[in-house]
Amino acid sequence: MKKFLIVGLGNKGVEYENTRHNIGFTIVDEVASQFVDSQWENTNFGSMFKMSYKGRTTYLLKPDTYMNLSGKAVKYWKEKLDIPLENILVITDDLHLPFGSIRVKTKGSNAGHNGLKSIEEMLQTQQYTRFRFGIGNEFSKGKQVDFVLNTWNEDEQKQLKERLPISKDCVLSFIFRGTATTMNEFNGT
Repeated sequence: MKKFLIVGLGNKGVEYENTRHNIGFTIVDEVASQFVDSQWENTNFGSMFKMSYKGRTTYLLKPDTYMNLSGKAVKYWKEKLDIPLENILVITDDLHLPFGSIRVKTKGSNAGHNGLKSIEEMLQTQQYTRFRFGIGNEFSKGKQVDFVLNTWNEDEQKQLKERLPISKDCVLSFIFRGTATTMNEFNGT
């Protein structure tokens, strides 16, 4: 049976809930909401949700290491669950993409994202699949941190209601149909 690890990046704590930087947590929560026969459990390096989708055992992970140490959680669970690198998907926010846009890539630089930088360091490779969710870049010079750690504005919250189901479908496509098909169908949506 194939196994998958889907990692939503974010920061633990109520002060970070519903912030742009926590879109990874939000998307894995959206995926988990479709599988009512399981529940989130606190475990080593975060919260884990185990589910079965079309014959594939899938683990959703929300690391509790804070963003800049996410690699520790990814490496630990990759090794513990014996999940091949090609079956790992990391979901993160991206300032360089327009709000709500989706980009799935099989490799690439961390583009200054501390969570991706940590994963790259711990796995010793850039060759892992990432799902980048655009959060836009509507901030003034020097206000990037405030922007990513702030909550969604009213217009973004409305748009998220339609973007989250599409994001969920993208994750499920990765699990069942693979990276190439998922990239073709979802990139740019």
